[in-house]
Amino acid sequence: MYHSHVLKGTGHPWGDTVRRGGGSKSRLELGVLLFWVEGDLCLIPGSGRPPGEGNVNPLQWLNPLFKIGHERRLKENDMYSVLPEDRSQHLGEELQGYWDQELLRAKKDAQEPSLMKAVINCYWKSYVVWGIFTFLEESTKVIQPIFFGKIISYFENYDPTSSVPLFEAYAYAAGLSAGTLIWAILHHFYYYHIQRVGIRLRVAMCHMIYCKALRLSNSAMGKTTTGQIVSLLSNDVNKFDQVTIFLHFLWAGPLQAIAVTALLWMQIGISCLAGMAVLIILLLLQSCIGKLFSSFRNKTAILTDERIRTMSEVITGIRIIKMYAWEKSFIDLITTLRRKEISKILRSSYLRGMNLTAFFTVSKIMIFATFITNVLLDNVMAASQVFMVVTLYEALRFTSTLYFPMAIEKVSEAVICIQRIKVW
Repeated sequence: MYHSHVLKGTGHPWGDTVRRGGGSKSRLELGVLLFWVEGDLCLIPGSGRPPGEGNVNPLQWLNPLFKIGHERRLKENDMYSVLPEDRSQHLGEELQGYWDQELLRAKKDAQEPSLMKAVINCYWKSYVVWGIFTFLEESTKVIQPIFFGKIISYFENYDPTSSVPLFEAYAYAAGLSAGTLIWAILHHFYYYHIQRVGIRLRVAMCHMIYCKALRLSNSAMGKTTTGQIVSLLSNDVNKFDQVTIFLHFLWAGPLQAIAVTALLWMQIGISCLAGMAVLIILLLLQSCIGKLFSSFRNKTAILTDERIRTMSEVITGIRIIKMYAWEKSFIDLITTLRRKEISKILRSSYLRGMNLTAFFTVSKIMIFATFITNVLLDNVMAASQVFMVVTLYEALRFTSTLYFPMAIEKVSEAVICIQRIKVW
């Protein structure tokens, strides 16, 4: 294992324990990772034109694939090459440059280098831009209940002799329809680009891990295993795909909750605070659950590394084990390690189940608390107010009770993964 203090050495991007060329052992053991890593980074050779190059109709490059796939199974050579800006070499060198700058800064300030800061400095500009679309998307979800309440109010106060409210009702209906259409466009546009940012981060991190693995010295290679490297490439880096999707909801969730509270206050007054109190209690509880997620992820990763290392040793010395009939002892050892690992995973699954339970139930509890408080205060609610309250809480349900907890969970796991990649 490589501890973080080795990063302060000669200034090499991955510390003093690495050197160019590596040993024959590292090349022999890690050679099998080449195809897997390159395949994972989508560097598929192809002679076709990249789909994002120039003004190309998507059907012009999708239809040939559909036709070939209808006639036979698709092969690697049938696929298009990725765009130059999405290739692993470009992305890896870009992140490596920021990591080199972080090493120089840490050496100058006599501080510990932070891989997290290097990642943030590399991707924050492109990522913040897509946060604007998050704001617009969540705004449309809040505006739609207002139009919906106005439409209900029109039928409550219907006057057949007046033509002005009719035009207003048409305007509210058009606004509701336009809001739904805008939300659908923004939602898919945002998720496409935000997932691309996550994939680019994962590809860059895989490139750096792979380059470091090829430069390991013989002595350093003896302290790690191929299985451990595969675990980093297959399990840890996948968290970056997920964290980028939900990260913006750490600020969008509370901001939307404030906006919904203001609208509810204007509609039904102080009774809205009862429902929001339920939400605040839930958010505080989920913050504590996020810390548990981080702890369980760290413990699970340690147990996974220990199990992989033990399995590697067993496979290496399988002849000795068979000769002395030690199979039963090693089976018990591996089973024990796997049982401990599953125990931590199971606890994380329980917490994840609690978050999903909150997603399906909390909005109903908030509505119940709001209406009960309103009745106890002897307030009368019109039908338009009831529908508006329900729809506002439903709009708040996804962001505050699903996306916000998922953001806490994924951020906690991603922080642990970055620490593991840095220490490795």
